[in-house]
Amino acid sequence: MSNRVALIGAGAMGGAIGQRLAETGQHLTVFDPDPAKIAALEAFGAKRAASAAQAASVSDFVILSLNAPKIVRLAVFGDKGVAAGAAPGTLIIDMSSIDPDATKELAAEAAEKGLRWVDSPLSGGAPKALIGQLTLMAGGSEQDVSDAHKVLCHVSSNYTHMGPVGAGQTTKLINQVLCGLNFLAVAEATQLALDAGVNAAKIPQALKGGRADSAILQEYMPRFVTKDYRRTGRIDNMVKDLNGAQDLARRTNTAMPLTAVCAEVHRMLTAAGLGGEDQAALMEFFTGAKREISP
Repeated sequence: MSNRVALIGAGAMGGAIGQRLAETGQHLTVFDPDPAKIAALEAFGAKRAASAAQAASVSDFVILSLNAPKIVRLAVFGDKGVAAGAAPGTLIIDMSSIDPDATKELAAEAAEKGLRWVDSPLSGGAPKALIGQLTLMAGGSEQDVSDAHKVLCHVSSNYTHMGPVGAGQTTKLINQVLCGLNFLAVAEATQLALDAGVNAAKIPQALKGGRADSAILQEYMPRFVTKDYRRTGRIDNMVKDLNGAQDLARRTNTAMPLTAVCAEVHRMLTAAGLGGEDQAALMEFFTGAKREISP
């Protein structure tokens, strides 16, 4: 079934989501401050909008793919934002990764304007979006989460209703803790293998199916070995999410010592100018960046 969908934010992640939606026959209207990003999706059949309000005015669903609560707020409630053009009952699907409390505030403000809200952050990155295999964790009412799936089914293979608004974002923070720790552990293990003279490129196959196996081991140890830094995510985005997890831990009085170490390593890499690099650049903590940022 084809749906009328607005996409606000067509960066690396939003662009992949938009491409997949267009390729699966959704009526996609896109707004992004960067005209080149819109043009990239026009090549797949998307329509250009001059503002978020205009995109929302011709859509029943509005997907947000943005970086921070203040950007989400501006896109929705700012001048020519989504709220200025959306009809009552329009469903906003926020696929950004932002603070759960900020999400609750935004959703409450949207409800006052007659708009519905589902937070549905993701795991899997742009490569999984392009083949419709994202993992999505959704927060919102049962009806709204069900309605959101009419669109999100085209980009996801695993979609779970986690609870009320904000629950999706909380689950994403937990996801990022697990991913961040796994990225760092695999990078550290890769360096140990290299220093010990073991063929690290063979380790993923050797450990496949065992308890140490993981998607990150299989994908990233070969990249760590070859320093393949092609970007599918950003170190500074992981910093943002780990900061969010630590903030939540302080509010809930949860001890997270490993997350603290992991976050600090990511902050050190960002301070060294590697924040815009892919997680594969974690190897620089053990190799190329040793000279400048060793603990």
